[in-house]
Amino acid sequence: MFVGVPREIKAGEQRVALSPAGARALSDAGHGVLVETGAGAGSGFRDEEYAAAGARLVDVAGVWETAELVLKVKEPLAEEVARIREGQTLFTYLHLAPMPDLVRALQRRGVLAIAYETVERADGSLPLLTPMSEVAGRLAIQEGAHYLGRAYGGRGILLSGVPGVPRGNVVILGAGTVGINAARIALGLGADVSLLDINLDRLRHVDDLFGGHVVTIASTRSTSSRWRSAPISSWAACSWREPRRHASSRSPSSGA
Repeated sequence: MFVGVPREIKAGEQRVALSPAGARALSDAGHGVLVETGAGAGSGFRDEEYAAAGARLVDVAGVWETAELVLKVKEPLAEEVARIREGQTLFTYLHLAPMPDLVRALQRRGVLAIAYETVERADGSLPLLTPMSEVAGRLAIQEGAHYLGRAYGGRGILLSGVPGVPRGNVVILGAGTVGINAARIALGLGADVSLLDINLDRLRHVDDLFGGHVVTIASTRSTSSRWRSAPISSWAACSWREPRRHASSRSPSSGA
């Protein structure tokens, strides 16, 4: 089988769908690997590395016209859709829900499109989506901290604080992969962190994950709030019908 890797053309996208090590693995398995010249430059991979791994360097037309399986990072743009052949397999992040026009275009081209974000292991985990969620969570804090600076339109808040100045407060909605990774970075910067989720099991996992350095506050109709003094709060709103009750149940001793 011929596997093709075109250069990403979406604005700002520097990633490449296949590393030289991946090209070597496919080549050793008997597949032909076609890589567009310069495809790996944004990720720090030189053309010579792909060639040494057994890949053949071609132009963009050579990738789309020959490859049976096309590996990409982002969804195809209009000029890429026009290159797709009927029966070709496309493997990339698609995120088609907000793009009905792309869905229809792919259907018209007769492509077999497999979205990275839908690939599951037997246990239901998402091996290709999870790493991107980890990146998103970590970058969220980095970007937020940047724009808190007064020079960038923020309030001039330093998340870590300094002696005599309180640290910043970070509220994270959701204790999934994105939220947990955001909490890691916010805590590393020295911020006070509140992690909110309606799922108590997730918050128990967070409690274990951070080694007890977590305040868990549960607002329910039948139980009172509980907390431990620590730098991060995990707040479970179990009764969304009574948002005022769970909002007022926070204790000053929570440190959030």
